[in-house]
Amino acid sequence: MSTIKRKELNIDSVSEGKLTWIYSEKPSHNEVKFLEQHFNFHPLNLDDVLSRAQRPKIDEYEDHLFIVLHFPVFDKENRITRASEVDIFIGENYVVTVHCSANLKPLTKFFHECQIHEKSRQTYLGRSSSFLLYHILDRLVNYCFPILGKITESVDDIEDVIFTKAVPETVRRISLIRRDLISFRRVIRPQIPVIETLEREDYPFFKEEQEVYFGDIGDHVRKIWDELEDYKEVVDGLAETSNWLTSHRIQEIMRVLTIVMAILAPPTLLSGIFGMNVPLPGGVESGSLLPLGILFSVMALAGAGMFVYLRHRKWL
Repeated sequence: MSTIKRKELNIDSVSEGKLTWIYSEKPSHNEVKFLEQHFNFHPLNLDDVLSRAQRPKIDEYEDHLFIVLHFPVFDKENRITRASEVDIFIGENYVVTVHCSANLKPLTKFFHECQIHEKSRQTYLGRSSSFLLYHILDRLVNYCFPILGKITESVDDIEDVIFTKAVPETVRRISLIRRDLISFRRVIRPQIPVIETLEREDYPFFKEEQEVYFGDIGDHVRKIWDELEDYKEVVDGLAETSNWLTSHRIQEIMRVLTIVMAILAPPTLLSGIFGMNVPLPGGVESGSLLPLGILFSVMALAGAGMFVYLRHRKWL
């Protein structure tokens, strides 16, 4: 067993027996040049390592595979799930993992665990490269479940407050959850065919039972996808409910305002007529309050008449 640390490059490695795990975080052209010098990797795959916009895929070669995968990372500041890319080269005696961000904690933690603890190193690197790859992917996929749990909590909270909180607050929270779900789905969906390919295809340098090990990972990924599909339906239903409540409240407000305006329309008409600057019976020239009282009575009767009419039409 030996552990090598290259201070001049952003590359670490850990070995057990014939198997070596090479780990690089935030690679530059220097790290890619190192891989080019020590391995027979295709130049296009090395270019893909530096690119952050690659879709998940598997490129198969005679003695190794090049795998691109994305895993979700929750951005607390912006409250959204983002994709973090992991590039993996795997051959019979090596596994090379490269990722461009420093926030993929399960991969970093797993590598340091194998560096520090001899028992972990013997357990995960002591069998085969495919066994190590399984555990790398297993750690990364399992990391999806706590992020999925945050969405579960958010959906449950929305279900509890949708009928009690103010509409703008509810709409904002539903919009945030929907945005997070869309981002999460974009990360998970392309992984499914890649994992299924690992499960289904036969690679001569894989020593473990692919259908068993990678089938287990495939089941986890499909479970995550199924739950995301369920939550999408729930959030869509909550959004429709919120829209219905908003429409209902607007209708109630318009109904009340219409009733008020209808009741005030006759008095407003009468006051407008008697407020014109022309001589009218019972005007200010008579010098008596009786015409004013009669006018108020007529206004009240007109308003009451409108109210009775609206009740008769069952609009109230």
